[in-house]
Parts: sequence; structure tokens; C-alpha cells
Amino acid sequence: MPPSTRRPDPERVTAALSGQWQALRRYVAELDQDRLSRPSGLPGWTAGELVAHIADGINAVTERLSHPPPARVQVSIAEWARRCAPRADRLADEARELAAAESPVDQLNRAIGRAEAALDQVVNPQRLLWSPHGGFRLPDYLITRVIEAVVHADDLDRDFPQERAALGICVRALADILAATVPGHSVELRVPPFAAVQCIPGPRHTRGTPPGVVELDPPTWLRLATGRLGWSEAEAAGRLRASGERTDLSPYLPVLA
Repeated sequence: MPPSTRRPDPERVTAALSGQWQALRRYVAELDQDRLSRPSGLPGWTAGELVAHIADGINAVTERLSHPPPARVQVSIAEWARRCAPRADRLADEARELAAAESPVDQLNRAIGRAEAALDQVVNPQRLLWSPHGGFRLPDYLITRVIEAVVHADDLDRDFPQERAALGICVRALADILAATVPGHSVELRVPPFAAVQCIPGPRHTRGTPPGVVELDPPTWLRLATGRLGWSEAEAAGRLRASGERTDLSPYLPVLA
């Protein structure tokens, strides 16, 4: 049975998400039309298209909260991650259409205002949330919004001033997705100061450190886990330290595409 994703306190998740949204709002407010039309760090996307996509994802929070809660949980964070890749081309096309239709900056500001107002009306922070794929725990869904807000902020600017709590939630969630995807106890992935998980099937250790250890910093893990950086590239640049057996994680990456 794969390990379940750890769930931080719902109020902490909501506060971290709001903080990251506000960081995005401040950053995007400084982008002129020339900067919005330039390529972002996500290949094939301009900065403006990326901002429009971020706004669309925030709008989804408001839209899904408008539906009656479903009867049961059907989608986990790990399942959400698995379902993202097949939608990538469609999302890119939609982002181009959105960016062409209206100022991405205006879209983002409006989306954040509506989503925060909708979240303020939530009475039960543990409620279930409707999604096209089935019932989702609201705290879990908000963690997916944190992941997207942090990952795409990094796509906008590799030096983006990430909200610390949001970065921590994102890093831990991506590590938990890896542990759920390839459960085991032969390798420990460490991303100080935010995460440490065991994964990869193999010999079970009885105490102490597993036979394999991989350690890397949060930005490196963020980019490896989402396919923005390759394993061999990170290794050649000295961005990660791996010792012991089964520590080449490249067959299992990215965990979110």
C-alpha cells in the first residue's frame, strides 16, 4: 500500500496559498507588455501565456467551490499528478487563447480576488470538493494549487521570491508523490529543510539510514520533479548528492509533467 500524502493543517495551506498568490500579483504587476511577450522558463510559453494559465488555475478554485460537495473522495494528490501530463498540449493552447483575449495581468488580479473571496466563505475546511475526475479533499486540492503557483512562479523567473511556506508545502508534496509512486525503503530523498521521504523498492533496512541517500536543495528538487531539469544535468552541475545503491532516480522522474 503506497504511503498517503501528508496533509498540513488546512489553515496553513490556505494562508500559504494566499501568500504565494500575492507574491505572484506583486511580481506580475511589474511586467510590461514587452516582458509579457518574451519567452518564459517553460519552453514554448511566453510569460503572458503563463500568467494567463496561472489565472485560469486560480479561477478553477472559485468554480469548483460553487458545486455541491461530492459524497466521497475519489482523487488523491498522486492521482492528480498522474493525470496532468496528457492535458499539457490542451492547456498550452488554452493559455494562448486566454492571453490573446485579455490582459493576463488583469486576469490574474481578478482571479485572485474571486478565489480569496470564495475561500473566505468556506465553513468546513475539511469539506470535499467537486472536480471533473471525482471528489477531492479541499485541503488536498489546495495543495495542488500551491504546487502550480510555486512551479509556475519558478517558470516566470528562476529568482522569483517564493513565499517560504508555499515553497515548503510544494517541495514536501512533490516528494510525497514520488514516495507514493515508487514506494519502498531503500532510498531516502532529502530536501532540507522541507522534506525527507523513503522510496524505491529494495532491501529493507532495520534501523537508521537506508542504504541509498539522495540530497538536494529545494529549487533543484522542484525542477527535477517537474521535468524542468534533467537528472544527469543536475548531477553534472553538482546540484545533488547521491550515495549508495538505487540512487539514480531518473527512471521515476518527473513526478509531475
